[in-house]
Amino acid sequence: MFSWIALGMDKMNFMSGEIAACLDHMKKHVKIVGAKMKKWPGSTWETIWEVGREDPRRVIHGLKVGLSLTLVSLLYLMEPLFNGIGQNAIWAVMTVVVVLEFTAGATLCKGLNRGLGTLLAGSLAFVMEYIAEESGHVFRAIFIGAAVFFIGFASTYIRFFPHIKKNYDYGVVIFLLTFNLITVSSYRVHNVLKIAHDRFYTIAIGCGICLLMTLLVFPNWSGVELHHSTVSKLEGLAKSIEACVNEYFSDEEKETSEDKSSEDPIYKGYKAVLDSKSSDETLALHASWEPRHWRHCRFPWQQYVKLGSTLRHFGYTVVALHGCLQTEIQTPRRVRALFKDPCIRLASEVSKALRELASSIRNRRQCSPELLSDHLHQALQDLNTALKSQPRLFLGPKTHQSTPTPTNANANANLLALATQKPEKGMGVSLTSFKTDTLALMEWKSNKRASCEQAKTLRPTLSKIAITSLEFSEALPFAAFASLLVESVARLDLVIEEVEELGRIASFKEYEAEDEQVVVTCERPKGESVAGDLKNLPTQGAD
Repeated sequence: MFSWIALGMDKMNFMSGEIAACLDHMKKHVKIVGAKMKKWPGSTWETIWEVGREDPRRVIHGLKVGLSLTLVSLLYLMEPLFNGIGQNAIWAVMTVVVVLEFTAGATLCKGLNRGLGTLLAGSLAFVMEYIAEESGHVFRAIFIGAAVFFIGFASTYIRFFPHIKKNYDYGVVIFLLTFNLITVSSYRVHNVLKIAHDRFYTIAIGCGICLLMTLLVFPNWSGVELHHSTVSKLEGLAKSIEACVNEYFSDEEKETSEDKSSEDPIYKGYKAVLDSKSSDETLALHASWEPRHWRHCRFPWQQYVKLGSTLRHFGYTVVALHGCLQTEIQTPRRVRALFKDPCIRLASEVSKALRELASSIRNRRQCSPELLSDHLHQALQDLNTALKSQPRLFLGPKTHQSTPTPTNANANANLLALATQKPEKGMGVSLTSFKTDTLALMEWKSNKRASCEQAKTLRPTLSKIAITSLEFSEALPFAAFASLLVESVARLDLVIEEVEELGRIASFKEYEAEDEQVVVTCERPKGESVAGDLKNLPTQGAD
């Protein structure tokens, strides 16, 4: 009996402990939620302020949308306008909500698509209604059903055409929606012409308000947005590659963490370039819809897309350079110092060339007609000379290329010893001893857990022995960094060609010496290019 009482007391103590733990957890959770609620107003206001500070045009766009909705709501609020349009005024409100976009090109694209789709759908629905009226009631239902099926099939199939999907997809959707609404409702409502008429006029009112707001009130042009984004991408790459090389040869150790990657200036510089493909294509498409609002607005937008693609390939090289800063195997700083000056000079010249390209696009002028970067050619030659002057750093001692070394033999012996190591005393599971089933099961689980822990510690041990047994050259990681730096020079040549083509097609103004103080040209001497200098760089094992 006392055993039952003791068991009941143990259960009560256990339950009270669980309840206390649950209450403590709830108190902690309430404190956390309370702290977040206290910080919420401040963080919300900080986010609102930061979004507006980054781009004040966002605030202006919000005001434009609010004003447009107020104007179109007068169709409902004012009695004379409501009596003339009626319940169809809601389509004008929906049009403003859907059509009014941030840039003028996007608004024009959606507005004209919506208006054209509504006009074509209303006209076709009127023709279908005229044909159906001449038939009987039953044949009319069959004819409407067949027309809805055929138009739905044809419109949906046409949307898969690349040109239609790229430029008129939204218009086809509006056409299909309007046609079905008018055609199906005409079976019960006989004034289909009035329905189409009211719907078209209300959508026209909404589109007109959107176009007036987007074209006349602080307009944001897609072409100008694409132009400025291209300039900022060039400047971001220039900052990234220069900061990357400077950090590689810096004397201070820098701790890297994944949480702070977004704050890294190197990462910020090339991130916008790598993420720009969809935005460039969208801006170029919307820019093709924009009218000629000033004399510099007719730019070859597709050439901007091609230049963006070339910049992304250049950005991949910068990403690889950035990765060299975070590798596990690093070249000693005493070895890096031997090549510090030519590498920093080469990176500086590449960065200077990118900034000159950005300046030429920003000012809509041709690049400098001077010789392409004599300093860049000289930096390549200096790096070439520095690499040739230290051949043993890249080849290593010749003795490592012939017979096995004692280090390798010792490593193989260590590997063999670890592989054939016998389990320690007590590691195995003894099943012959006289124990209860419960004790045997507990001992088996503990031994299994110990063997798993031993296996986990054995794998890194084997890996470390295998890596240390391979005697890599100390300068091998730097060789990868130097090759990527030279690759960036080759990529720069391709960027220069695309910028030259952009300036030729867009008829940029000729370069004048007073335009820029920094002189880095985009043109190369006849029969000479950066690629020619790259061929003169030494290959591994040349000396």
